[in-house]
Amino acid sequence: MILSQPKRESGIWFNNMKAFLDILYSYLRRNLKIILLFLMFTVVYTAVFFLNSLPFDDIEYATILCIFFGLIFAIVDFWRYYKKHRLLFEQFNRISLSIDDLPSPDDILEIDYQNLISNLNAAKMQLSLDYDNSKSDMIDYYTLWAHQIKTPIAAMRLLLQIHEDEGSSELVRDVSAELFKIEQYVEMVLQYLRLESPSTDYVIKKYNIDSIIKQAVRKYAKIFINKKISFYYTDLNTEVLTDEKWLVFVIEQILSNALKYTSEGNISIYMEGGSTLVIADTGIGIKEEDLPRVFEKGFTGYNGRSDKKSTGIGLYLCKRILKKLSHPISIESEVGKGTRVKIRFDLDYTRPE
Repeated sequence: MILSQPKRESGIWFNNMKAFLDILYSYLRRNLKIILLFLMFTVVYTAVFFLNSLPFDDIEYATILCIFFGLIFAIVDFWRYYKKHRLLFEQFNRISLSIDDLPSPDDILEIDYQNLISNLNAAKMQLSLDYDNSKSDMIDYYTLWAHQIKTPIAAMRLLLQIHEDEGSSELVRDVSAELFKIEQYVEMVLQYLRLESPSTDYVIKKYNIDSIIKQAVRKYAKIFINKKISFYYTDLNTEVLTDEKWLVFVIEQILSNALKYTSEGNISIYMEGGSTLVIADTGIGIKEEDLPRVFEKGFTGYNGRSDKKSTGIGLYLCKRILKKLSHPISIESEVGKGTRVKIRFDLDYTRPE
């Protein structure tokens, strides 16, 4: 530790010195013609004085004076150049918000550059405004569509319910299962649009994790029965700090994936270490090389492509939602043995009832 501090300071000094030398080099290149012209004039008047047999001391004295005043001028001019560079460098990260703090131009060429920057900035701001308006209109349209499509879905669900009450047939069960998938996709669209909306609200408070899990499980009860998949779960009796609506959606998506890729065996939900919710299945699993990318938007992986069942959106939404809720999510899986999805809650706010 004692040696690390001088090394760090030495590194900072080296970087600052390198940056200064880069600026100096840039300044010399910018003014190379003027420097060469100054040297040429010095050589000319020295040669003229020498040819006219003036004393060498007078020539030396005049040359030293010229170099002295030239250096003073160069130092002052370089300092102004350096300050302007620093000001522009500080504006680099703020230029997207405002260009009002740009340094004052020194000549007509710099005025032209600033006018060009102003025009580009105005065009960029207009493009951003047009994009935001277009995106807002699109979100409004699809949100309206998602809500309107729920009406015929509800009507179809009611008709199927009537036929089921009269005597369920295999066709009615199949249509009901497909209608359930449509409802899932519509709900996914709504949640995706809500995530994109700047007005998305979160109600963060302590909830009983059991009530949240039961809401999600109840929705998939028929699928558990139809696929003859066992479900292992006992009350966790634990409170967590979260948003109920969004966490229910996340657990629903994870259960949906578990059911989608589990043809036999079981699905279980339990707490690990007192603060980590685990949803485990005995399904087909995920290839090791696919695991780092399962939360990417649109990524389906090998199993998703082979089964033609995956959209690549569910886990992406789960990751985004849980990130906003500050709940880390991770996945462990082995091909042919199953998958474990882990959601970790803040230990400070996770406690048994």
